[in-house]
Amino acid sequence: GKSKKFKLHLCVDNSSILVMENIQNKSSKSLLARRYQIAILSFFGFFNVYALRVNLSIAVVKMTEEIEAEDTHLNNYTYREFDWDSKQQGLLLSSFFYGYIVTQIPGGWLAPYVGAAKLFGFGILATALATLFTPVIARAGLEALIAVRILEGLFEGVTFPAMHALWSNWAPPMERSRLATIGYSGNYVGTVVAMITCGFLAEHAGWESVFYVYGVVGVIWCSIWLYTVKESPALDKNISSEERNYIESSIGVLEEKGSTPWRSILMSFPVWAIIAAHFSENWGFYTLLTQLPTFLSDVTKFKLDKTGFMAAIPYLAMAVAVQGGGLLADLLRTRFNVSTTWVRKLFTCSAFIGQTVFMLATAFTFSPTVAVAFLTLAVGFGGFAWAGFSVNHLDIAPKYASLLMGLSNTFATIPGIISPGLTGIIVQDKFINQGFFLLNAGLFGFGDCMGGWVC
Repeated sequence: GKSKKFKLHLCVDNSSILVMENIQNKSSKSLLARRYQIAILSFFGFFNVYALRVNLSIAVVKMTEEIEAEDTHLNNYTYREFDWDSKQQGLLLSSFFYGYIVTQIPGGWLAPYVGAAKLFGFGILATALATLFTPVIARAGLEALIAVRILEGLFEGVTFPAMHALWSNWAPPMERSRLATIGYSGNYVGTVVAMITCGFLAEHAGWESVFYVYGVVGVIWCSIWLYTVKESPALDKNISSEERNYIESSIGVLEEKGSTPWRSILMSFPVWAIIAAHFSENWGFYTLLTQLPTFLSDVTKFKLDKTGFMAAIPYLAMAVAVQGGGLLADLLRTRFNVSTTWVRKLFTCSAFIGQTVFMLATAFTFSPTVAVAFLTLAVGFGGFAWAGFSVNHLDIAPKYASLLMGLSNTFATIPGIISPGLTGIIVQDKFINQGFFLLNAGLFGFGDCMGGWVC
């Protein structure tokens, strides 16, 4: 940050980044380097974070569809196993975020003290265990299912802040973009795989299988993560001495945390720019995440397995864009000497411009195929923003990066609470689809304006 009142930063530009070329060897850049092993494991961690989150969005379509049956007199009739209307489904889908928003800031504060790697792993483990019991809880009633989704949100709320705290110890400044985005791209790969496989599982193996399969996968990943990943290079017995020296010399020694400078944080323009950009990006993402499967099912009349595949396409584009954006951002900084400030602004603003344009285009098309194409481009452009605002916490204040991520993600969780319920209330309006996309386009435009303040 360039705000004079916000004096927490270690570096915001290339001129203030210490590049230790004399100790960085070829092996430290390879995928075998310990920090890249952690990035790959974090990829699968965030894969689970979003797979465990999106599974209900797919399963609820099957849970609430009409089933044909015969009574004892051989008369045909239809019924629904869970007779939830659109408002109740909207409340159910948004309930996760009521828990998720609560633990963002506490998670950011706790991570450096209790251990970022442990907090990240146990947060996902608890969510996976709750997922395994979801079918039993669902049959106990809507209120019980809402309660367990809130509980899952509480556990997952610590994951993003914890990961930022871990990268403050593991990520050399000039590799922050690529390391962080390798992990974050797991969000969208998890969304893609979950939408496809959950639709297939629900259609052919029953909706309960969705929760059993991903609950088990989450538990297996947590076991590997908690055994493998350490809090810092100094605590890792399997890291090479060359890589450890490179990481520690590049990052430098962060001062011990004293009292949190809340006034400086809350008076910083860069911090509020990150918050605004994060809010805008998540509004579009969360809205589509929870509503796209139902939207496509209603519009295309496809079976759930095909609907899940179509709904996954935009997030596949975003997964590619997230990783590509991270590599390109670090390339611009290292090879072409573009300042970190301008790289963050470039990727944030260009992402929002692309999203605004294609979301507007979606609002005025009546072809499902064209709509999916425009949504794919809109969501895909959003991937570039992750090499902008989402890494920026580590640029402006690495010592407080987890806390800043918790703060921005708190505001960015509000769309997850508001948008599903809002859509559920007005879904009966035949113009909802157009208004839905226009609202998202407007918020992406707002994010673009605020993106100019990033860094």
